[in-house]
Amino acid sequence: MKYGMNLLLWTGNVTSEHLPLCEKLASMGFDGVELPIFSPDETKFTQLGKRLDDLGLGRTAVTVRNEPDNPISSDPAIRAAGIAATKAVLDSCAAAGVEILAGPIHSALGVFSGSGRTDEEWLWGVESIREVAEYADQLGVTLAIEAVNRFECYFINTMGDAARFAREVDHPRCRVMYDSFHANIEEKRIGKAIECCADVLGHVHISENDRSTPGQGNVRWNETFDALRTVDYDGWLVVEAFGFAVPELVAATKIWRPMFVTEEQLATDALQFMKEQVAQRWME
Repeated sequence: MKYGMNLLLWTGNVTSEHLPLCEKLASMGFDGVELPIFSPDETKFTQLGKRLDDLGLGRTAVTVRNEPDNPISSDPAIRAAGIAATKAVLDSCAAAGVEILAGPIHSALGVFSGSGRTDEEWLWGVESIREVAEYADQLGVTLAIEAVNRFECYFINTMGDAARFAREVDHPRCRVMYDSFHANIEEKRIGKAIECCADVLGHVHISENDRSTPGQGNVRWNETFDALRTVDYDGWLVVEAFGFAVPELVAATKIWRPMFVTEEQLATDALQFMKEQVAQRWME
């Protein structure tokens, strides 16, 4: 198992100024960091990748699509913009040595049609991500499609739908991500949600029900880790938490009150929690 920390807890734009933070995360015992990539920049991410190599930290990444580049838009030009935007992120992923690009890249986050998805939107999404997956394969990066709760997305809300989507994309570079925060809202049975996507599961976000310190809230953690053990998951477990450090994310993630003492304490506690859960199941 590999343990990662999503840097969105501190910033939406990772630069060399954040390398001391990354060094601290490495000293805590994290195996890697998850880089938010919202503004692709191959030169910057090449430099960051080299510095993270020096720290012995692996890399995953996360990005989103928005209304102007929505891969399921009825406008072919907007769909094409979505494909191009994710390809540009993948170029920065390759520059930084990123293994996995995760997130809701299947559709525009926070954009709603007023009804559920249509069959046409589904086909547009599959076609868009298949082209992206083919490009990702050339770069050696794997996509991890994220199911997102109904308050943020209407296209893919459950792991069952995410798994069906990945299977229809039908490319080895297209996998799915399990996110415990979204699943806590949308899934009726956590174990079944994980088991149903076992053949395409490529990434896991460890995120508490209130987006703060994993293990200190109401997520069904025993069911979560039991199911991950049942499907023999052995990849990245990445902490995703949010606070006040990134103003543009405060409104998006609806963080209105303090949830933890410090970001560093959250990271320390979360890593200990994950390792304890894994030790109880994978190392018996």
